Amino acid sequence: MPINYTNPIPSLIGAFLAWKGFLLAIALGSSVGPAYDTSSTLLSPEILSSKESFFDLPTKLTRWDSIYLIQASRRGYLFEQEWAFGSGLPTVISSLAQVLSSFGIQAQPYLESVIGICIAHTSHLLSTLVLYKLGLVIWKNQRLSFVSALLHILSPAGLFLSAPYNESTYALLSFSGYLFLAKGLLGQKRTFAHDVSLVASGMWFGFATTFRSNGLLNGIPFATALVQELFTTPSLSSIRRCCALILGGLAVAAGFLIPQLAAYQTFCSAPSPNKLRPWCTHGLPSIYSFVQEHYWNVGFLRYWTPPNLPLFLLAMPMLYLLIKSGLEFIGQPLKLARETPIPANSSRQGTLIRAMASSQLILAVLAITNYHIQIITRISSGYPLWYWWLTGLITDSKNSTVGCNIVRFMVMYATIQGVLFASFLPPA
Repeated sequence: MPINYTNPIPSLIGAFLAWKGFLLAIALGSSVGPAYDTSSTLLSPEILSSKESFFDLPTKLTRWDSIYLIQASRRGYLFEQEWAFGSGLPTVISSLAQVLSSFGIQAQPYLESVIGICIAHTSHLLSTLVLYKLGLVIWKNQRLSFVSALLHILSPAGLFLSAPYNESTYALLSFSGYLFLAKGLLGQKRTFAHDVSLVASGMWFGFATTFRSNGLLNGIPFATALVQELFTTPSLSSIRRCCALILGGLAVAAGFLIPQLAAYQTFCSAPSPNKLRPWCTHGLPSIYSFVQEHYWNVGFLRYWTPPNLPLFLLAMPMLYLLIKSGLEFIGQPLKLARETPIPANSSRQGTLIRAMASSQLILAVLAITNYHIQIITRISSGYPLWYWWLTGLITDSKNSTVGCNIVRFMVMYATIQGVLFASFLPPA
């Protein structure tokens, strides 16, 4: 079936199936050699050998962080360091496993892994379709929206969007949040339904934050829209709009705070102060911040060591895309609207685009200064702005060669990374 933006949904689904088939074939083919690490086989007590079989796809896709996520879905968070991983995916996997159990499906060694893989694929497909719709709402340009959605399919996150990882579901929830936010902010009228859309947007973002903590950055558009609203002439609709933005912003924060409160109840309610964990007595007692620093050595410039230089080099292309696109959109937020008339709500649209660009730039800066920098290639998959910027390059006759070369790099990176991931080799 030919890929054509005039027939968007079937074309996107066809491209998605072809790309996923290619990546899964790579994962299966990685069994030519033994896995670098055999931790995945420990998830199944029935496996007596650390050697993986050729068709053992669930094991090949359950690597690195996904081992923690699958274990948490089976018996909850048992060890303190496991709280570094968002509770969203383990909760969904555990709930679906219970539903299947109620239908008489017995628990199998790979059940949670298979559920996680199905969630990842479904989320990636749906996030592609939502990104297409989001592009239509913001840019009113079918071709731009279609190409951007295709780029999300080909994201350099690669197999991370097929494995039991948080990234694909985070992207779905984040794109859904931006879709509801755009509909609420950019509508020609300011009805009660538009304000409800803003609150719903905050809830989508809040759910996204339970999967990845960087979802907190999605609160920035609410703050900027609220500031803009405070400078308008007071009216009943503006008061209602401010309340909706505040509620939406609080929903985003709740996605991070609720798991922290659950951890506080677990670890900081001991009868004796001597039994309390160190972070319980902090001014802001966050288990997430403590665990990231104590167990994973995450902190300001902690990753800046000579052995990590190759990881910085691997992350540079993605960091360039995030920073370059973010800066250009802050300077010219409506740069992609040249093929369509300037909308009447261009001020609100510009504010929204600049807020999205700010979130993306902050993510890039945090990746450079605080994160394990190699993760930027996969967590960037949940940020729509750089897809639009790259589409602008591809569809511009003057810059199309550069844009196409970037896409070639994305495909090459995802292919090589797929081999390494399935073999339990870094970077992760």
